[in-house]
Amino acid sequence: APAPPAARHLFSDPAEVEALRRNLLAWYDRCKRDLPWRALAEMEPDADRRGYAVWVSEIMLQQTQVATVIDYYNRWMQKWPTLQALAQASLEEVNELWAGLGYYSRGKRLQEAARKVVSELAGQMPRTAEDLQKLLPGVGRYTAGAIASISYGQATGVVDGNVIRVLCRLRCIGADSSSPSVIDRLWDMANVLVDRSRPGDFNQALMELGATVCVPKAPLCGECPVKQHCQAWRRKLFGKPPPVSDVEDCGVGDCSLCPPATEPWDSSLGVTNFPRKAAKKPPRAMRTATCVLERRGCHGAPEYLIVQRPSSGLLAGLWEFPSLPLAQDLQEEKEREELADHLQAWMGRPVAAKGLQFIGEVIHIFSHIHQTYVVFSLHLDGDVTLDPALSPSRWVTEEEFHASAVSTAMKKV
Repeated sequence: APAPPAARHLFSDPAEVEALRRNLLAWYDRCKRDLPWRALAEMEPDADRRGYAVWVSEIMLQQTQVATVIDYYNRWMQKWPTLQALAQASLEEVNELWAGLGYYSRGKRLQEAARKVVSELAGQMPRTAEDLQKLLPGVGRYTAGAIASISYGQATGVVDGNVIRVLCRLRCIGADSSSPSVIDRLWDMANVLVDRSRPGDFNQALMELGATVCVPKAPLCGECPVKQHCQAWRRKLFGKPPPVSDVEDCGVGDCSLCPPATEPWDSSLGVTNFPRKAAKKPPRAMRTATCVLERRGCHGAPEYLIVQRPSSGLLAGLWEFPSLPLAQDLQEEKEREELADHLQAWMGRPVAAKGLQFIGEVIHIFSHIHQTYVVFSLHLDGDVTLDPALSPSRWVTEEEFHASAVSTAMKKV
């Protein structure tokens, strides 16, 4: 019986799978980037220390570019070289080191999981992808597969953004690559492809290919070690679907992995026809009034008041200047008045709106929020007595401010 249409996109020829593995691993051995977490994983004989080194890197690399992560990773591993050392650290220390890396809940969950390993798992990391995902907070399917394959040699695949792009191009998968059904198919493919003798290297090779060669725009197809296996490349080369009868039959109605009829192959895009993604929702707009309260310190240098954000939600546990969310479309004078009322309730003493000096606006883009900070300043004479029931607060010098767990947005402010 003929295979169902979607199955025609999958890897079914063992000889092709073996050739793809061989070519990709040979390329990886020649061309892989020298990255600190790879060096640590390759040199570390202890499996748990190797697992920890890979784990930290994978959490940091979520939503963050390699070039940004390297310095943070090196400082992290120097400060907390073992999982046990991280478990003894305070959340404040973790937030301070993480400051500027973004997606701050990652660091918090990483430390929570380290404490769980020490207190509940006798200090031993889980060894399989299934147990890693089940037992460690913040470890999802991809991270679990990466740790298990790289650190413990489990023959399990991984699917991240780079792998999605590579697989969609290799097999001309044009359906929405963010849909659960397509993601499940891609995981099936990754588990079929992963090399059984070198699973960690193979998974890193597949991700490396997506990061350096099979990039989103202007991919370097001429340098690709697996282009002879790539249906998108062959289609670009020959100007028609690949000459494989069962794949050529796709797209005639009921294939769940082909491009939708409303978005057919665009010859001007070549391999970048794939992957197809659903349109992103635009980030919601928010405005926040922020006041930089300044006083003269005991040594004559200016000091600034910072307060700690709640322990959950956006930028959880980080420090910021006193701030107040604003309704959209308020006039500047009304924003000033609302901030003055907020500061007055907070400090327990009158704050005149006209005393707040408008400095300007700072725009910061979070993944899902287009945030505008309306910045005011206020110079104070003497100390301020704050309600102890409110958020923790402290006065800091400029140098102390930059060393604190503050967000990139507050540094802009």
